[in-house]
Amino acid sequence: MLKLNREKFRDKVYACFIGKNIGGTMGTPYEGSRVMHDIKGFVTDPGEVLPNDDLDLQLVWLHAVENIGPYGLDCKKLSEFWISYIVPYWNEYGLGKTNLTRGLQAPLSGDYMNNWRDSNGAWIRTEIWASLAPASPALAAKYAIEDAKVDHGAGEGTIAAAFVAAMQSAAYAVPDVRKCIDIALTQIPETSRVWQSVTKVIECYNKGLTPVEACKTILELNSDIGDGWFESPSNVAYTVLGLVYGEGDFKKSMIYAINCGDDTDCTGATVGATLGIIGGTAGIPSDWRAYLGDNIITISLNRATGLNPPKTCVALTDRVVRQTPVMLTCGGDRVALTDGEDEIPADIAEEYMKDSDTKTALSRLLPYSFTTELGFCTVTAIWDGAPDILPGGQKKVTLRFDNNWKVYGNSPYFISLNWLTPEGFTVEGKNSVRLTHFNAHNPATEEVTFTITAPEHVEPENRIVVEVITTGRPTPGYVSLVLLG
Repeated sequence: MLKLNREKFRDKVYACFIGKNIGGTMGTPYEGSRVMHDIKGFVTDPGEVLPNDDLDLQLVWLHAVENIGPYGLDCKKLSEFWISYIVPYWNEYGLGKTNLTRGLQAPLSGDYMNNWRDSNGAWIRTEIWASLAPASPALAAKYAIEDAKVDHGAGEGTIAAAFVAAMQSAAYAVPDVRKCIDIALTQIPETSRVWQSVTKVIECYNKGLTPVEACKTILELNSDIGDGWFESPSNVAYTVLGLVYGEGDFKKSMIYAINCGDDTDCTGATVGATLGIIGGTAGIPSDWRAYLGDNIITISLNRATGLNPPKTCVALTDRVVRQTPVMLTCGGDRVALTDGEDEIPADIAEEYMKDSDTKTALSRLLPYSFTTELGFCTVTAIWDGAPDILPGGQKKVTLRFDNNWKVYGNSPYFISLNWLTPEGFTVEGKNSVRLTHFNAHNPATEEVTFTITAPEHVEPENRIVVEVITTGRPTPGYVSLVLLG
């Protein structure tokens, strides 16, 4: 078991969010700019903390963990918190929320008609997952993926969230930012644009290119995504640029990242948070820390619902540290907070870089799909394209059944399907499934494809429910499919 001293850990959490505030406030005045900058520091007044959704949304996720716990916390549960507590309809936030209100479940909500799914909304809110799951990169990435699915679906934005969460979680145990970046790279597919962009920055640094040259290299690499702006591969790369070229110096790292332009509040905030984790409060320049203070100013939260977000970084830190031991149990009790000294294996970085479940989870995240947990099995619905249907038209959907044999015992199941459809809709396909047990020759997975035919009149929203009844199991399950007319 890896052990973290509780007080040192608390100091790192506090420095994480102080660094987040510093970078967000320093970078906000330049957000969206399409030129290289040459900033020196703050242009805001002393004590003026600028509000930032990068931190706001994390206060909602903390509320979720405090009220329903981390066990089973997934994209569907987080979707409900989106609708209840998060006000803005900006970009992917608005597209994801609108899709949710039309009945499209996450991650389908992040895929449907969403040209912002490769954008920055998810990787900028990973500190909460990294701090609740410190020294546990795969666990932090798991929750970051569930978070990102809601408004980024299977896009690069979700991959970016897994990368940053893993990097920041590793930073609680590995004080070398380059190693933390290497660890995070092992969590995401090498075919992703995020992986390619981050490794390109490191290549530029190793070749001796200047920060300006590295920034221009990344801008050219990703000019085909999102018109080259506000997309996650480049902005994550700008963050890494600051961390690598800054070589551990907090001010240099912050300035290098923000100088690249684009989503400057996000890149600066993530640099500040990551270095805050690595160095604690001692690593944050005292003049910058004193200049900003401790307050948290929100802009994106619906207070009318009774939400009580922390108003200072001290209060936020206290609440995070209180929940961390609970979250760590979800990772198999591999990490513990203690009153003794840190006990971190010398080879922990190498352990983190071994194959994890994160790549598998990302590879199984398919566009236009969503998953429903039914206890003994998991059902994934995969549409053959966007879930639209014309009057008299047809749509195919594949249901994949996975036996949850690790939890409920390694047994085969005989499943009957009963389709509950709106008037005039018909469904063609098998009405029964044999789900095998797991062994070396059998993955305990079964897929069945169905054809749904619409009548001559369809509603704007058409809900089809599949009732799943299993021989020998007392509880039926229900999978809700929505087709948009």
